[in-house]
Amino acid sequence: MATTDRYPVTQKYLMTRAQALSFPAKFFEQKFGKNDVYGVVVDIPMPGGILTTMVCFINGAANLYFNNGGEYTGASQKYRNLVQAANALVVNSKQVLPKAERTTQFDLPRGRTQYVYLLTKNGTYKVEYQPGVIPESEPEKRTVYVLYQRVLSELRNCQLKDDMEARKAGK
Repeated sequence: MATTDRYPVTQKYLMTRAQALSFPAKFFEQKFGKNDVYGVVVDIPMPGGILTTMVCFINGAANLYFNNGGEYTGASQKYRNLVQAANALVVNSKQVLPKAERTTQFDLPRGRTQYVYLLTKNGTYKVEYQPGVIPESEPEKRTVYVLYQRVLSELRNCQLKDDMEARKAGK
């Protein structure tokens, strides 16, 4: 594993994250204005040196990638609640665009800072979040934070259901 700041990362993780951050709008069967958000990539530092990247797209796809090379993908094909949560996040993320900075740099977060990248035809925009320190004067940031926490919760529920199914099947 290569080390970037305090998060050890695998090459697989870096490649998967880079692919998500550069995913083009043309793969979706709808027209987007230049500032319409079609994808959201969220870097979420967790305890124990774990860095999770959550990737959501307008079609409801939602996947998790971990700095150690692990991943949780494909749940959107089975769980409607996850599709709805991911779509709501992407659709509502446009409201935070005015607070975001356009970027071509995709550094990994440091400390507890969470990075939210908004994918548009006009480029990628970045918003930084300090969990627990989102001022009431920034309701659009609060909304997006709550929505991506909801997607994370749905992903966790999907993982638990998949684990239970695997146990029942004797795997």
